[in-house]
Amino acid sequence: MATEQTFSIIKPNAMKKNAIGSIIAKFEENGLKIAGAKLTQLSQAQAEEFYAEHKERPFFGELVTFMTSAPVMLMCLSGENAIMRNREIMGATNPAEAADGTIRKLYGDSMGENAVHGSDSPESAKRELGLFFTDSEICNA
Repeated sequence: MATEQTFSIIKPNAMKKNAIGSIIAKFEENGLKIAGAKLTQLSQAQAEEFYAEHKERPFFGELVTFMTSAPVMLMCLSGENAIMRNREIMGATNPAEAADGTIRKLYGDSMGENAVHGSDSPESAKRELGLFFTDSEICNA
């Protein structure tokens, strides 16, 4: 299997819990490498563009408000089968249903405040990475 890249966000609630190091350790312990990282505060426009696919859903405004409420850590994760591996490490979207030891089980508070985001396909990884990283900001070593 070839090495691939995926996009990850440590969301505001996990940031407020000071869980950055623990979450990154989970990725690294499971064979993923940090190929790019930025600590930033998303603007409303960035959050709206990122979550554009949910624009018509009733939770869109609440999601944008949450994602702009505090800094986030944006990352490019790299590794063998990185997209699926990251999704396994994160756990189910609903922290109450996530497997023990997964990031969302450990640090998520609710469906909406579930600690982390990860791309769900190669297409979404490419789109999401392109929103926040230039090619020169990702290390392919």
